[in-house]
Amino acid sequence: AWQKPVDSWIFPGLQGGPLMHEIAGKAVCFKEAMMPQFKNYQGCVIKNAARLAEGLSAQGLRLVSGGTDNHLVLIDLSALGTTGKEAEDTLNEIGIVANKNKIPFDQKPPTITSGLRLGTPSVTTRGMGQADMDELSQIITAAIKGTMSKAVLREKVAGLAKRFLVD
Repeated sequence: AWQKPVDSWIFPGLQGGPLMHEIAGKAVCFKEAMMPQFKNYQGCVIKNAARLAEGLSAQGLRLVSGGTDNHLVLIDLSALGTTGKEAEDTLNEIGIVANKNKIPFDQKPPTITSGLRLGTPSVTTRGMGQADMDELSQIITAAIKGTMSKAVLREKVAGLAKRFLVD
């Protein structure tokens, strides 16, 4: 009785056709995940997310879950008079990639949202650590609250990125 629904969830829902470039990418991913340093990297990703969450929360931003225990931080913007779309656009303008995201009981449509999602894998890959998350949380908060000009924030983001160049 469950075979048809499960099969339809898997294909085409979760799994597409056997695309060679995806198979190769997954093979590389699985190989990296088997390496001993991957466990250390993942630990750093999670520590950075926790520190970023602490910094954002300390500056008055409401986190949906009160913090995080994974690589993501979800901010509830509903009390700030801004939307996830506006915050995403502002952060993108200053050089920070973020995503609008629905939050529990969100009254706004998925194209607008009341939440903003941030992740730490990319900054961790660049070599940023917990102290850098403090600086990043200040920049993000200033951008969302509009307490500093976008030009100044863009310079701060560029300076931070120059300290952690991508190879």
